[in-house]
Amino acid sequence: MWLWLLKRIGQVLPTLFILSILIFGLQQLMPGDPALILAGEERGDPQVLAQIRAELRLDRPIYEQYLYWIGNVLTGDFGFSWRIRMPVSQLILDKLPVTAQLAAMSFIIAVLIGVPAGIISAVKRDQPADWAANGVALFGISTPNFWLGIMMILFFSAELGWLPPSGYVPLTEDFWQSIATTIMPAFVLGTGVASVLMRHTRAAMLTALSQDYVRTARAKGLRERVVVWKHALRNALIPVVTLGAIEFGRLLAGAVLTEQVFTIPGFGKLIVDAVFNRDYPVVQGVVLATALIFVLLSLVADLLYMAINPRLRQA
Repeated sequence: MWLWLLKRIGQVLPTLFILSILIFGLQQLMPGDPALILAGEERGDPQVLAQIRAELRLDRPIYEQYLYWIGNVLTGDFGFSWRIRMPVSQLILDKLPVTAQLAAMSFIIAVLIGVPAGIISAVKRDQPADWAANGVALFGISTPNFWLGIMMILFFSAELGWLPPSGYVPLTEDFWQSIATTIMPAFVLGTGVASVLMRHTRAAMLTALSQDYVRTARAKGLRERVVVWKHALRNALIPVVTLGAIEFGRLLAGAVLTEQVFTIPGFGKLIVDAVFNRDYPVVQGVVLATALIFVLLSLVADLLYMAINPRLRQA
C-alpha cells in the first residue's frame, strides 16, 4: 500500500515540475507591463519604472525569475501580491475555504441528483423515467451557469424574497446564513456536474448490468434490488469515482463566473482581479494551488478504487 503510494507520488512530481514551467512561462505571454500598472500616476517616470522592475525582478532573464520563484515555492513561499502587498499564500488560505465550501455543497447536490438519476435511468432503460432523466441531464449540460444564476436571483430573491441575492457569510459566523448565501450558487454549479455524473453513471450501470455475473446473480434468484445495488453498482462506481474527483477539482477551479454573479469572494474573484491587475504572483499561486489540488484528488480517487474494489489492492 505504502509502496504503491510512493510510486504514485514519484509519477506526479515530474508532472508538477512541467506544470510549474508552463504556469510561469505562459504567464509571461500576458500583454501589458505590470510596472506601468503599479506605477500609477508616475508611469511616465523612467526611474520609477526601473525601480519597480528591479524590486520585482522583472529586469532579470526569465530563467532567473523562474528559478527564484520555484525555489521559494518549494519552501512554501508563493511570493507577495504586487497589488495589495500581502503574501500570496495568505490570500490562498483566506479564499480557499470559501471556494471549498461552495464546491463541496455543489458536489453534494450533484451526487445526490446525478448518481440516483443515472441508476434509475439504466434500470428503467427506454422507459419514461429514462427519457425524463436524459432530458433533465441535457438541460443541465446545455444551460449556462451565469444565466441560470441570474434567473434564480430574479425568482428566489427578487420575486419570493426567500434567499439573499449575493454576498457570503462564513460558516463560523452564522451557519444557516452561510448556507443561505451559498445554496443558490451551489445549485447552479451542482446541476451541471449532476448532468455529467448522471450520463456516466447510466453508461457504467448499463455496462455492468449486461455482464455475466449479473445474469448469474439473477439466475440464482436474488432480488433485483440486491443485484442492482450490491453487484452492478459496486463495479459501475469505479469510473464514476474518477469522474467525481475530476469534477470536484473543476468546481474548485472553474467557479469564476458563478462567483462573479453571486459576489462570492472565492478563488474566482481572486484570480479575475489578479489577471486584470497583472498581479503575476497571485495568478501563479492560485493556478499552482489548483494543480496541487487536482493531484491530491487523483490520489484520493485511486484510494477509493481500492475501497470499492478490493481486487485492485493486489494489482
